[in-house]
Order: sequence, then C-alpha cells, then structure tokens
Amino acid sequence: MTFSDGLFILSRDNLTINTPRTDVLTIWNAGVDSVRARELLHDQVSVDHSNPHDLFIEDHVFSRADFDRVLIVGAGKATAAMAEGLCDKIASWLPINGWINVPQCSKESKNVKSSLGSISQRVIVHEARPNGVNEPRPEGVYGTEQILHLVGNAKPRDLCVALLSGGGSALLTAPCHGITLDNKLAVIRRMSESGAGIVELNTVRKHLSRVKGGGLLRQCRAGRLVTLVLSDVLGDPIDLIASGPTVEDMSTPSDAIEILACFDPKRTLPAAVYRVLENARQAPHPITTRATTIIIGNNALAVDEAGIAAERMGYNHIMHSQTNPEGSAEEVGRHHADMLVGMLRDRNTHRANCFVTGGEPVVTLAPASERGLGGRNQQLALSAYKRLVECSLSQTEWGQIAILSGGTDGEDGPTDAAGAIVDDRVHRMATEKKLDVDGFLSRNDAYHFFEQTDGLLKTGPTGTNVCDIRVGLIDWKHQRHD
Repeated sequence: MTFSDGLFILSRDNLTINTPRTDVLTIWNAGVDSVRARELLHDQVSVDHSNPHDLFIEDHVFSRADFDRVLIVGAGKATAAMAEGLCDKIASWLPINGWINVPQCSKESKNVKSSLGSISQRVIVHEARPNGVNEPRPEGVYGTEQILHLVGNAKPRDLCVALLSGGGSALLTAPCHGITLDNKLAVIRRMSESGAGIVELNTVRKHLSRVKGGGLLRQCRAGRLVTLVLSDVLGDPIDLIASGPTVEDMSTPSDAIEILACFDPKRTLPAAVYRVLENARQAPHPITTRATTIIIGNNALAVDEAGIAAERMGYNHIMHSQTNPEGSAEEVGRHHADMLVGMLRDRNTHRANCFVTGGEPVVTLAPASERGLGGRNQQLALSAYKRLVECSLSQTEWGQIAILSGGTDGEDGPTDAAGAIVDDRVHRMATEKKLDVDGFLSRNDAYHFFEQTDGLLKTGPTGTNVCDIRVGLIDWKHQRHD
C-alpha cells in the first residue's frame, strides 16, 4: 500500500488502530491485487521444465514443434502488464515479435519496455492515447494499422497471442472505409454523454470498425490465434470485451442502427455513419486461423478475493458481482447506502456487517456548459453520501461506517482519481464547509466535493481493469472522535 494524494492507503500491519476507512481500503485493495495482469499471466502460463517443448496456457497445451515464432499483439489499459507477464514466462521458448497499443506514459508501459528490451525481444509498446483521454486518437489508428499488417503477414507456423483488456476499444481503432475518426468520435461522445452502457457502445463500435467485431480474427494468417482476456465487461461476453476483435460477431448492422435510434432519433450524427451501416457488406476475409479465447481474470474474481480479505479481517460479509448492465450511478449509490443502513440498524435481521459488490453503472452527463469533474464511482459515492445524510445517522453511527467505490484500473472518468470514499471524516468536512451535495451531483462535479472533504481515492494506474469494486462496512468497535 502506498501514500497517495488526498487520502492515504495504509497497510494493516503498520497500524496500531484500524478504522472503517483503513479497513475498507484494505479490502478494496485485496480485490485489485488479485487481478493484477502480470501476476495472472505468471499463474496461468508455464513452460514444462522437464519437457520444454510444451507451453501451457491455462488447460491448453502448445507444442514448440508446431511453431517457429510467437507473435504478440493487443490493446488495453492492462495489456502492457499482460505482455510483461507473458514474456517473463516464454522468453526462452521461441522467438517473439509483436506490437501492443497502451495508454501513454503509464508505469506499466515503461516497465514492459524495459523488460522486453532486457530480453532482446521485438515487441513494440506503442502509446496510443494520452493518459486520461479514454477515446480513440490518431496514434491509436496508426498502431492498429501496424497490428493488422503484422497479423495479416503472419505465417501458418506462427502462434499469435492477442492480449486484450479494458480500454481496448479506444486503443484498438481502425474506422471503416467511408467514415473518419472524427465521425466515430462523434458517435462515441453522443452515446457516452447520453448514458449508453458498454453493450450498446461496443455493439455500435464493432460495425464502424475494420478491427473490432472479428476484424483482427479475419485478418490473421497465423496457424493459431490465442486470445487472453482480462474482462472489463460484466458477464464476460467475449464478443464485447474490447469490442471483440478476435471473435466472430453475432450482432448485425441493423442492431447498431436500432441502438443509434435511441441516442440520435433525429439523425443529427454524421450521414457517413448511417451510410456505412445501411450499406454494410459481408466481410471480405474468410477465417483461416484456429482461434481460442481464454478469460484470465474478471470482476467476479476480484469481488471474491475482496470478500476473502474481509472474512480474514473478521467481517461477516456478503458479495455480489453483477453479470448484467447496471442502472445509473445515482441509483446504485442510493441502494448501497440503504444496504449499509439496514445492516447498521437491524443487527438481528442483518447479520452481515460488510458488503462487496462489483459492477459498472452509467452516468448521464450534465450539459457541457454546466459540467464539473468526476466519474461514475465518484458520482456513486456522492449519491450514497446524500442518502446516508437523509437517513439522519447519529454521530456514533457515522463513526462506525465507510463506503468506497473505485475503478480497478485506477481511473474514474477524466480524473486522476480511481473513485471516492464516504465516512465520518468526509461527513464532518462537508458539514463544516456547508457543501451543497445536490449541486455537486446535478453538475457531475463529485471530484471537487471529495477533493474538499478528503475523500478521493488516488492509486495511479493499477495494471488491471475489471470494472468497479464497491465495499461498505460497519465496524462496531468504532465511533466518532472529535
């Protein structure tokens, strides 16, 4: 655990007194630690030292005699760490080449560049977008073209390993012929600002792309294509994670048009977008490679491990990882606050004193002229805080609770925070400063609320991305200390 701006994350081993805040942070971090990409690859990839001709990935076996080279491609917020973990394991198995698209200047991208350079491998780590800009950029288009060229020129005796994680849709981008990157951005921005969920977004993205929706699969000429996925989509639908570049697409252009009708009923988006969707033709490239997809980590795993940490710390917990799209961040935040108050005030009915949940709610943004700064986790936490205030908790009750909501990738919207925490400290500072909670909520400005109340969770890039983890707990031993 490390110090971070706004609030610090402490190791329980170095504390003499644990508080609801330190406990909720410890539990949340245990969930994130369990799905760190490099460590997951270390656990699930191995070369049999007694028979170095065999490579094991999960329960799949690959013989060195069948291949001449390993080709590594991919994109995502955690893909640099995935590549580092993979190369740690297979550096001596066969020659490696490749190209991956990652966010700019992340700690993980710097580490993997150093690691790959030290073992003289030729995997290019391409920074395809600036940090904090989670949408396609020209740098991403360039990197994607290089990936498509690489897999298109692969040989039948190549083993191609595609590494995909959350954020891959923005980092792996190649607009269809007939539309521009600006056309695609207009669609993505309209849908995102209107509260579109990941299923809706990625279904539309697939039909405006040459790489998504199985585009990379069709382009690949390697003998085998193995896709390793760190899932950031609830329920793990492999055709939607990073918009499914390596699996056959089950949706149709008509599905995309139907979705757009909900967010652009008057068809004010670029006409070229509708022309491409209405005139879509059968994909020109037949599938020639044998493809396998393996999920190496997901939200359910992170929630389970956080729950195990809570139990180890003495909490009687309940856990739930969503498998379907969630509602609004405000609705989810109120629900979590009600859960916590129910546990707090009815100990006979509610024996649990901790919950761990996973999901990914949506936020409908205020007009740009009014909009502040924040992300879905901060909006969720602020909505939970508002509901707790409405429940008129006593000073003692405030001292016993904490709720945290954070993105496992360390990013929450266009901010430098992963999310936020609500506890006695936040309540005291908000009360002393007479902050207008409704005003911060209505203009999506939760960041500046929690910045003033010492509630921001800042972790930096975590090397993983499996949606969000929310933790709420009651520590009966604690109460407010003025």
